[in-house]
Amino acid sequence: MAAVVPLLAVAFLAATAHAADPFAFFDWDVTYMTASPLGVPQQVIAINKQFPGPVMNVTTNYNVVVNVLNSLDEPLLITWDGIQHRKNCWQDGVLGTTCPIPPGWNWTYNFQVKDQIGSFFYFPSLGMQRAAGGFGGITVNNRAVISVPFDTPDGDITLFIGDWYKKNHTHLRNMLDDGKELGMPDGVLMNGKGPYRYNDSLVPDGIEYETIKVEPGKTYRFRVHNVGVSTSLNFRIQNHNLALVETEGSYTMKQNFTNLDIHVGQSYSFLVTMDQNASSDYYIVASPRFVNESLWTRVTGVAILQYSNSKGKASGPLPDPPNDEYDKTFSMNQARSIRMNVSTGAARPNPQGSFHYGSINVSQVYKLRNEPPVIINGKKRTTLSGISYSPPDTPLRLADLYDKKGVYTLDFPTMPIDGPPVIRTSVINSTYKNFLEIVFQNNDTTVQTYHIDGYAFWVVGMDYGEWSENSRGTYNKWDGVSRCTTQVFPGAWTAVMLSLDSPGFWNVRTEILDTWYLGQETYIRVVDPDGGYNVTEMVAPDNMLYCGLLKDKQKAQKPHGSSSSSASAAKLNNYLLLVLVSLVALVLGH
Repeated sequence: MAAVVPLLAVAFLAATAHAADPFAFFDWDVTYMTASPLGVPQQVIAINKQFPGPVMNVTTNYNVVVNVLNSLDEPLLITWDGIQHRKNCWQDGVLGTTCPIPPGWNWTYNFQVKDQIGSFFYFPSLGMQRAAGGFGGITVNNRAVISVPFDTPDGDITLFIGDWYKKNHTHLRNMLDDGKELGMPDGVLMNGKGPYRYNDSLVPDGIEYETIKVEPGKTYRFRVHNVGVSTSLNFRIQNHNLALVETEGSYTMKQNFTNLDIHVGQSYSFLVTMDQNASSDYYIVASPRFVNESLWTRVTGVAILQYSNSKGKASGPLPDPPNDEYDKTFSMNQARSIRMNVSTGAARPNPQGSFHYGSINVSQVYKLRNEPPVIINGKKRTTLSGISYSPPDTPLRLADLYDKKGVYTLDFPTMPIDGPPVIRTSVINSTYKNFLEIVFQNNDTTVQTYHIDGYAFWVVGMDYGEWSENSRGTYNKWDGVSRCTTQVFPGAWTAVMLSLDSPGFWNVRTEILDTWYLGQETYIRVVDPDGGYNVTEMVAPDNMLYCGLLKDKQKAQKPHGSSSSSASAAKLNNYLLLVLVSLVALVLGH
């Protein structure tokens, strides 16, 4: 019988391909492997034996099917940073919506990159796992019928930058559980590799570094993602201009930078023209920002840009960073200068500025305040507005579906609480089609970045000091950039607006891994008051995993792991059965 399933699925796919958007299939085995990015062997998380993982290259409106086999020794979820999962939070890959994939089990994600373009990335969302790898790129291309607001580049290059520790993620987790600081990272990686030996005293011999090979005179699109733990990085390419054109799904007004601060969790696209004389190779640099530079000198990522006609190796000092590593005003002014290109289309032909967000009445306002870590019940915790989030054993969306009471509370405050901080599973309660204003207030001494799953939001303002209602007078209500991750400088605020046009539960979190692990997150519950399940929201997938209060509903899956001879057959059957179900649903929908 198992042999019939592939034949049925293939036949059905051939018969119905004209009636639906294309499918893109990915089959991933998530495992540990040994790598030495900083010259010391350590355990990293790989996908199909790749570290970093593969780049998913798809096009607007593609249906994406990703079968994930968890060959780790702990539970796993993959989240798709910036993918909006329209009305389908079941595929979001965070604890509020999905039970983790147990060790040795596989689970198939099935979602559509609906009306999106741009540069995003995926990563494992549980227990500091991203600090060990498991991340990769998501490139969503324009459909052929939608023009791009710049000439087609000669190549497309994905570059992952991020701070890195020689300790594995379980060790880092244990440190946080014991109330310790993670301390300064051991280095900055580029595409999973350590720094080029630009300085013999700072960089040990024998470290493998990244080399990006290019042709003179050609223009390349660099998609740069900061996938690190906690460090903001200044990115630059020696003697080359960075023409910013896109960030996290929005085309921006094209402008040249010699360097740009890229904060944890953020993604940018640059056009870089190879217009130098190639007297030697050139440095690609990602160096820490807002730190004591003399102490952090060894924590610098360096890769090599190599022309095909290069006459020698790169040598000499690295290109200079911004003048003052503590100059937050420089970085804020950079961020403010990034504007959305309102006259061009993106996923659709209508201009990006056709949705006039600045003229919409706000339904709800939330001020989310970050404070330095605190001790609650004897444990070090981080908070948003005085609340440290505690993830329940039962996913929030699953609890709603099966009417399980007491899993969470709908009492997240609109303004920070004045009393002592508390640990609570508290959720923001909102309604489908509400228009939300969120102010992130950072009263700590380090840069934070905040991300909202399921949505792109407009960054309408940022400034130093305490936000007040008078701050709205400084908002950009016309061409603020639309993105999914924004920085909030220390002692400053950032305001965003978003239209709640997708029901479900959506994670709001810091992207700083240790801060997130210690409790700084919540969820927005978006409910259609007219009864949206199976109408405005997609139904739960047939392959739903169950846990917590619903664990008795889970059917056993024999752990098969990547070493088992039954693994491939089990994955294939799951994969093709899901394709068959998906195609039937699509045909019935047409």
